[in-house]
Amino acid sequence: MKTIAITMGDAAGIGPEIIAAAWEKLKTIPNCRTVVYGHPHIIRRAATLRNTNTEIECWPCCRNDVLDVQPGTIDARAGEAAYQSICRAIDDAKNNTVDAIVTAPINKAALHLAGHHYPGHTEIFAEQCGIDNYAMMLYLGPQEHMSRDGKPSMVGHHGLAVVHVTLHSAMRTIFEQITVDSVFAKIRLADGFMQRMIGPTGKPRIGVCALNPHAGEGGLFGDEEVRIIEPAVHRAVAEGIHAAGPKPADTIMIDAQAGKYDAVVAMFHDQGHIAFKLLGMYRAVNITLGLPIIRTSVAHGTAFDKAWQGIAESGSLTEAVRVALRMC
Repeated sequence: MKTIAITMGDAAGIGPEIIAAAWEKLKTIPNCRTVVYGHPHIIRRAATLRNTNTEIECWPCCRNDVLDVQPGTIDARAGEAAYQSICRAIDDAKNNTVDAIVTAPINKAALHLAGHHYPGHTEIFAEQCGIDNYAMMLYLGPQEHMSRDGKPSMVGHHGLAVVHVTLHSAMRTIFEQITVDSVFAKIRLADGFMQRMIGPTGKPRIGVCALNPHAGEGGLFGDEEVRIIEPAVHRAVAEGIHAAGPKPADTIMIDAQAGKYDAVVAMFHDQGHIAFKLLGMYRAVNITLGLPIIRTSVAHGTAFDKAWQGIAESGSLTEAVRVALRMC
């Protein structure tokens, strides 16, 4: 039996209610015990909202002032409660009290108001675990879905992953972060994860995105492909990784959907996120690579416009728990 910690997320957002909405389904997953890190009263409110009949186990790890936070608002008290829940879960994972962590969404502005100046979950986990080489990855399990022409299509036999070279950064700053070393490091992380999914006898196929339109069109639209991305791919191939690229970003995901690649390395956040979420918004799972502990997450935000109305979709949370369990 594996114990999966689920952090509450921002109390003003949809985190608590998607936990409540998914709870009865989570209880049916074999060999899996789920516990919530947050405030028990917030979770009880969510359970009442979503008519959850099963008692939700919640370990308290935040102050009572979070109870006064209003739905759909940016509030430092919610940011602090979310941060404390995350840190307690990380400590317990490092101490082997829990086997993995699944995080509900946080609000970055609320986190900053509380005095915690991180771009997001990923950087908190990296700092708390003392890790420099890490990456955000989105992952879709190998479930059948319908393609645009209405025919059944598979996202690879072992699922599909997208790893990002740069993450929560302003667009004007990403060029200085894209180096041969940073691209190569993300190719290695993508290969390592998919090797874990495929098994020792398989060989993951990694497609690497270009940065510029048309992969730079031979230098007409930028030379980052020639100077940076190609050398990183060649370095990966020399190490025995089955990598290809740089490929134009507007077509690489079509090839990945058709099963040509097991993972794609994107150069920046939206390059990977937009196409990937079109493939499976409510099945996509966020995974932090490079950590000494297992962390997965929903692939969406706090959705303040839907919060505490009883309508939030919980599919991504359920998938995040299933993937965390598989990684265990």
